[in-house]
Amino acid sequence: MSKIIIVGGGASGLMAAVKCAERDNEVIVFEHEKLLCKKLLITGKGRCNLTNASDVDDILKNIARNPRFMYSSLNAFDAYDTMEFFESLGLKLKTERGRRVFPQSDKASDVADALIRRAKSLGVRFVFDNVKEILVLSGKAQGVKTSDKNYLADAVIVATGGKSYPKTGSTGDGYKFADKLGISVVPITPSLVPVEIKENFIGELMGLSLRNVTLKLFEEDVKKPVFEELGEMLFTHFGVSGPLVLSSSAHMQDSKSYRYEIDLKPGLDEGKLDTRLLRDFSMNTNRIIANTLTKLLPSSLVPAVLKLSLINGDTKVNLITREQRKALLKNIKAFPLTVHRKRPIDEAIITRGGIDTREINPKTMECKRISSLYFIGEVLDVDAYTGGFNLQIAFSTANAVSLNF
Repeated sequence: MSKIIIVGGGASGLMAAVKCAERDNEVIVFEHEKLLCKKLLITGKGRCNLTNASDVDDILKNIARNPRFMYSSLNAFDAYDTMEFFESLGLKLKTERGRRVFPQSDKASDVADALIRRAKSLGVRFVFDNVKEILVLSGKAQGVKTSDKNYLADAVIVATGGKSYPKTGSTGDGYKFADKLGISVVPITPSLVPVEIKENFIGELMGLSLRNVTLKLFEEDVKKPVFEELGEMLFTHFGVSGPLVLSSSAHMQDSKSYRYEIDLKPGLDEGKLDTRLLRDFSMNTNRIIANTLTKLLPSSLVPAVLKLSLINGDTKVNLITREQRKALLKNIKAFPLTVHRKRPIDEAIITRGGIDTREINPKTMECKRISSLYFIGEVLDVDAYTGGFNLQIAFSTANAVSLNF
């Protein structure tokens, strides 16, 4: 039996606590917030998309950075293991579009409560205090130091999360511990974050939600998109958000410039869309173009499409030229937006960057430089797209660390 200290009472920390305690170890969890699993409570808009019901290969395809690092831990504890684990705790689950898995209650608090209840039933202790330092002696982790006391242990697991949503307790402590111990940290940036747009008509589209559109992200002067997906997105006062945009942001590098193209009618190729336009025009020859297009597009989007197509909205349909119709086709199939920048990290769902995976044994999560010191969850330089994949990373790495004891 080992005495294990876990720094961080979030998703990965609680899962590690349960898994380690199930193996008859003494476990103490340190959390500097007054509430456990605070970030988990707001995931999935408060519903908690806790995993994605996909096989390991599909999950690896949805990990944007360092997917190979996750191969061993995912194979040891995959999405179906996660589902079975929570169902064994009495939590009923459901699978929705895109294989996203949620609690049937649609309450993230039920997921957190299941973890906390299980941990307490296994005798896990909770200390609500701020860990200032990892105690290391002769290349081995010995415990932690708080503001007024040292706590000794056989192993220390760092599960402090990233730096996104700092109000939930993700304040980057794990990176500070690593820096102090000489462990490499990949510079952190926001990922799965809304995006600011340069076009001045953006404010007029605020609140508009688009479904079943294809979003493409292009690097400046590159013809092939770095991201392309069908789904949903939302216009805000500063730019765009929603599932498609959040996933696309995982492909953006701060040093490069990007642009979007939105296919507003992906179910119609250009020929079929042109036929549709001609049909609508023939049935509304004396109406103005702005009113006619509302049968095809959301009304709030029509002025922007017309502006980009250099067409006055008051123009009668029977006066629209072939060239103007071609411009309409182009802007409906590839509505352009210029990326200004990603929103700040405190608005990001997850953090890109973190503990360099080359510093960590992917099978055990143990630090290669310092024995008995482990890093799990978002503090690692591993991140994925939306859809439950990031929480699966948290749970798989938590399980992997427990197998050491």
